[in-house]
Amino acid sequence: MTAYLLKRLLIGAATLVVASVVVFLMLEVVPGDPARVMLGMNASEAQVELLRDQMGLNQPLIVRYLDWARGLLSLDFGKSYTYSVPVIDLVKERFVVSFPLAIIALALSTLIAIPIGLFAAARRGRAGDTAAMAVAQIGVAMPNFWFALLLVYVFAVWLRLVPAGGFPGWGAGAWPALKALVLPAVALALPQAAILARVTRAALVEVLGEDYIRTARAKGMPMRAVMWRHALRNALIPVLTIMGLQFAFLLAGTIIIENVFYLPGLGRLVFQAITQRDLIVVESVVMLLVAAVIVVNLLVDLSYALVDPRLRTRQ
Repeated sequence: MTAYLLKRLLIGAATLVVASVVVFLMLEVVPGDPARVMLGMNASEAQVELLRDQMGLNQPLIVRYLDWARGLLSLDFGKSYTYSVPVIDLVKERFVVSFPLAIIALALSTLIAIPIGLFAAARRGRAGDTAAMAVAQIGVAMPNFWFALLLVYVFAVWLRLVPAGGFPGWGAGAWPALKALVLPAVALALPQAAILARVTRAALVEVLGEDYIRTARAKGMPMRAVMWRHALRNALIPVLTIMGLQFAFLLAGTIIIENVFYLPGLGRLVFQAITQRDLIVVESVVMLLVAAVIVVNLLVDLSYALVDPRLRTRQ
């Protein structure tokens, strides 16, 4: 288990280093002057030169990268040109919106998808399986921004059960804050639940053909117990893989949903920074999101060893 853990940690660290180089090169070594891009074409040469000096653009490339990497390790991401505040303060302010939203959406997705996958696999080839997978296919094909607008019209405009957008902040109380996240979480969760349900069903169908499943059934074990106690656990590895990828997407890829619901999250922060040409914010937040994805994938890899003990001795 120790060797498995060390190997995964080394792979995660190496991936993080490579990702930092890629992000730095993509945003730093691009055609044109980053300072000119941020200030616009009407800025004077003196203003551009001052910003270049503040951003360290006059230093060699390797020095700029090492300074930036050291800043990331110490959580010193520099100062936003647009907001005139440290980038880390912007991240803290937006993270408390995006992270709970991703957690709620992932929980909803899992609670919906696993039972549907079990239901469809237990009725493989029958009407229930066909209906469940047809609904899941519709969910996969449905654009989440269109579904979000539909939810706003039904539950906020027509029924007036929840707010149509905005976020009151956690200082206003847990219930008002959670209430503002309900529709965005549902809009994110249902399309992801459709994907997860199809993966769960496929993994379970494969496992149900194994000899130990037939033995359990031959001994008289009820199908419900076989599905929950034997089949599901042995089908969890592909399911956990998709859940890890989905959480990374929910945390880093919510730009559209956060803009539909006017949520002050990380996705909207990146969108605003791009439109305002605040490259310091874009660079730092993108790298943080990349690091979050790598950490989530590392946790998923470690969960494999908990689900399947054989992996502890193979790696």
